[in-house]
Amino acid sequence: MTQAPEHAIARPANPAPAAQPATATAAPVRKARPNGQWKIDGLDPLNHNEEFKQESAPLLVRERIENIYSREGFDSIPGDDLHGRFRWWGLYTQRKPGIDGGRTATLEPHELEDPYFMLRVRVDGGALTTDQLRTIAGISNDFGRGTADITDRQNIQMHWIEVESVPEIWRRLEAVGLSTTEACGDCPRVILGSPVAGIARDEILDPTPVIEEIQERFIGDPSLANLPRKFKSAITGHPSQDVVHEINDISFVGVEHPELGKGYDLWVGGGLSTSAHLAERLGVFVAPEEAADVWHGVVQIFRDYGYRRVRNKARLKFLVKDWGAAKFRQVLQDEYLGRALPDGIAPPPPSAENDHVGVHPQKDGRFYVGVAPTVGRVSGDILARLADVVEQHGSGRIRLTPHQKVVVLDVAGEEVKSLSIALREIGLEARPSEFRRRTIACTGIEFCKLAIVETKEAAATAIDELEKRLGDTSRLKPITLNVNGCANSCGRIQTADIGLKGQLVLGDDGEQVPGFQVHLGGGLASKDRDTAGLGRTVRGLKVTADGVADYVERVTRRFEKERSGDETFADWAHRADEEALR
Repeated sequence: MTQAPEHAIARPANPAPAAQPATATAAPVRKARPNGQWKIDGLDPLNHNEEFKQESAPLLVRERIENIYSREGFDSIPGDDLHGRFRWWGLYTQRKPGIDGGRTATLEPHELEDPYFMLRVRVDGGALTTDQLRTIAGISNDFGRGTADITDRQNIQMHWIEVESVPEIWRRLEAVGLSTTEACGDCPRVILGSPVAGIARDEILDPTPVIEEIQERFIGDPSLANLPRKFKSAITGHPSQDVVHEINDISFVGVEHPELGKGYDLWVGGGLSTSAHLAERLGVFVAPEEAADVWHGVVQIFRDYGYRRVRNKARLKFLVKDWGAAKFRQVLQDEYLGRALPDGIAPPPPSAENDHVGVHPQKDGRFYVGVAPTVGRVSGDILARLADVVEQHGSGRIRLTPHQKVVVLDVAGEEVKSLSIALREIGLEARPSEFRRRTIACTGIEFCKLAIVETKEAAATAIDELEKRLGDTSRLKPITLNVNGCANSCGRIQTADIGLKGQLVLGDDGEQVPGFQVHLGGGLASKDRDTAGLGRTVRGLKVTADGVADYVERVTRRFEKERSGDETFADWAHRADEEALR
């Protein structure tokens, strides 16, 4: 769905009544402070975010963008639309150039922002045709100064967008089946999907029909457009578990049940940011034909029972933590599905690398080729040339990955070598160095109003240096490096072998300079230890932005010297003494 109906509303039509007060004979009980849970506390908004969502349904701002703001300009946009409802259509104001990271927390949003927008194109499952890719490239070049980044949510983001251009951008996107509907905001955001869905030889099942059903039935649905905060989904049928399922609000992971056949294991309540929680298994088996209904049930639980009073506690992970998996399953079954779900089985450990970089056979005899743009940074020109190269080699489909990578599908065997060479010429490498392959970075201070330090260029510079200094590091097993510009972990710092969280640090002269706090030993899907997949921090361990390559080289060489057998970096980092990690 691309446009909300005119009757869109901001609250459920028939919310459950609030909890009943104590009887007259009971001893006086002081009422607990409400959490803003609609089914318990009622619908009264407890903060301004909740107020503006009820005053005017966010999806309806599209009409004002098209008919008022795009004609009258940036200064005509009132604050609640600009800083609130615009997000439901993939629009955030971007950071004004020249404001250093030390002022991020002290300035008001209007002081930080430029009269330009980041525009996020929603790409569910990461699936794009070359026509769609070429359309995005044209928008980038015509309206976004050539900017384009592939995110770790399988979206594409552009910058420097003016509100006057937005209706034409929507027209172009929707003409090729794309949209920005609910790409941001307190709503169901993009659905992560396996980049090799439907083509991988070792796939358990293809999640594409489930993704498409959720899109068709629920994206843009007014009854789901006022959630406590964002709702992130992921679904994969590939045994490599390639959608970072442990850190999404809801994830479906493909399994083959010994009695019930192929279906999904259900996980809920994952999320990082400043309070990281890994998702919990509900212990149920979800048949493919029931997956969309189960997804709907979980998102309704979040809508009706999620905490709304304090925004930094409004993610599903906090409700799951308080309720526990057993209660969450019971509420899902009793109140939202009206039936019990069968007990499920846990997925086995992942079978292989899950970023899909390199050349791999498809089940139809053709090949897919995964390539690595440096930390997801591309451009309109690169995307246009990518579309041309892909078509010249007989394909019309690509996929974006949750690791800021690109996968070209349906490549005939005789075209693989030529395609790989052509992709290398535009900066997309099918055989990248380990650090170029395994480093991701968020947007950073270049455009983000929350950021404290620059990320993309810092990461790219470090990669160049590490390639020179360390050469081929494949002997060390994968070492992932994630770089984030603030504490919010869009770059998943807690789950990397080396995670860098942007902050101001003291330089050699005692003055504050851009730098990073270091997290070590995180990981998802492939870690078999008691650390719950999250990295450790060492007191006082920080690096300056221009010292990233020096630190990574130093700790990598120390790991190589001290590792035991085939020990991974993460396992070593969790057992090493603090001095070895400095």
